[in-house]
Amino acid sequence: MKQPQRFLIIQTAFIGDVILATSLIEKLRYHFPDATIDFLLRKGNEGLLQTHPLLNEVLVWDKKKEKYAGLLRLSKEIRRRRYDTIINLQRFGATGLLTAFSGAGETIGFDKNPFARAFTRTVRHRIEPGVHEVDRNTALVSGFTNQQVFRPKLYPSPADLDLVRTYQNGPYICLAPTSVWFTKQYPEEKWVDFIREVPGDLTVYLLGAPSDVDACERIRRAAGREQVVNLAGRLPLLASAALMAGARMNFVNDSAPLHLASSVNAPTTAVFCSTVPQFGFGPLADDAFVVEIEEILECRPCNLHGRKACPLGHFQCARGIRTDQLLASLRD
Repeated sequence: MKQPQRFLIIQTAFIGDVILATSLIEKLRYHFPDATIDFLLRKGNEGLLQTHPLLNEVLVWDKKKEKYAGLLRLSKEIRRRRYDTIINLQRFGATGLLTAFSGAGETIGFDKNPFARAFTRTVRHRIEPGVHEVDRNTALVSGFTNQQVFRPKLYPSPADLDLVRTYQNGPYICLAPTSVWFTKQYPEEKWVDFIREVPGDLTVYLLGAPSDVDACERIRRAAGREQVVNLAGRLPLLASAALMAGARMNFVNDSAPLHLASSVNAPTTAVFCSTVPQFGFGPLADDAFVVEIEEILECRPCNLHGRKACPLGHFQCARGIRTDQLLASLRD
């Protein structure tokens, strides 16, 4: 049987999902060193992978401006390329349709995809304790490789490394205080309490997207100490990863910066509020800590992905976390 040599990985969800999908790039390159590997993602995330040394090409789908017209163009382009194997990491109809009608020799995806019956191979999607997202993704290719799971990995460029070098003159920590979902976000006032207790010899760099500038600035001002620097919106994602790699510790929510830290094996303290690491999105770095409320709450977890507000109004899953729990990872 001819081994597949031309792969397409499809992951058009959010930044964290793309980062975790890079574990498959590493695994496919290991098993098929001469293969051509392409990756399809949504517009806005291409900066993560455009200079990835193991990829041949990054295909971009503009889901906001040209959702259906763009999907049609992609469908034609993918059929033209005649992939041996397409690996669809998503469970949504649009990419399922793209996969089913790709003309690829083999199409692989999760059984929960609406078009799964049209795939040549499906794998059960499991959300179970002890099963990480990278384990779920690996299961899609284990049938023609093996069970070994590779760590997700990103490759900051020399320009990214140069960009952050000026911030690495002394010991520091990075803190990414925001999240798209309110109930995944440790409250601003709690971050402020934590920063005030951080040892004085450590600079605190606040990281985030341009949309996070105001929140980070509020935290910086409220903290009331000089060694807090707001870098939100000032660093590309790969430069942020490079900065995180050199930090004494990185403090993150259950959000994209957590996976950014994992991708460069940076020390990580992940704060879980309404969600739980058992969903499969915990830190993967060698030096990793999980912080969550020690009290058992019947309402937690309240949702797989987080909510725009606490359904019960108290947000105890976040407010009940103590500052000393975060500080413990700086002492260990």
